[in-house]
Amino acid sequence: MELTVAITGASGTIYAHRTLQLMAQSGSVDTINLIMSETAATVAKVETGANLDVPTVEIINEWLGLPAGSKIVRLWRLDNFAAKPSSGSNKQAGMIIVPCSMGTLGAIASGAGTNLIHRAGDVCLKEGRKLVLVPRETPYNAIHLENMLKLSRAGATILPASPGFYHRPKTIEDLVEHLCFRILDQFDIPHSKKTQWTGDEINPAV
Repeated sequence: MELTVAITGASGTIYAHRTLQLMAQSGSVDTINLIMSETAATVAKVETGANLDVPTVEIINEWLGLPAGSKIVRLWRLDNFAAKPSSGSNKQAGMIIVPCSMGTLGAIASGAGTNLIHRAGDVCLKEGRKLVLVPRETPYNAIHLENMLKLSRAGATILPASPGFYHRPKTIEDLVEHLCFRILDQFDIPHSKKTQWTGDEINPAV
């Protein structure tokens, strides 16, 4: 499976980091086309201490804990409109924008994109491929909500960074993984089932 993942400057780099790790470890994802916005590196440094100011495949592999020389991640410049994700003829399963800033969400909703993230998202919509947006903002204003509704009607999946608590998380990592598992579910990517709801079985009285 080939997927595009974009990281924008919204808070929540930790979600992108763990999602990428789980995808790379899944055995079902062969290629990850990675695109980072101009502010994604700044937020990553503030939130996680990662130095992604001048990203390379080698630096990304180290950040994700992948073996040196791993070729699963392909890194594309934000201004490269000749990149594979910008063309509908590139057959891939879809795209994940995690976290998704309101600026990126608005640009895709308007159809007036100015960078590769916007273009790649637009391509997924026009080709009928799955586009998963993971907004991390609060509170939402009316413009945010209208843009999300517009994109949902256009075929995108809006998956807010809203982790559940029914699995009784004990660490921040537990909360993060719960959300990342939900992201992977959108593409049927295998993962741990430890946060999956199983329901309570009630035996009727005899």
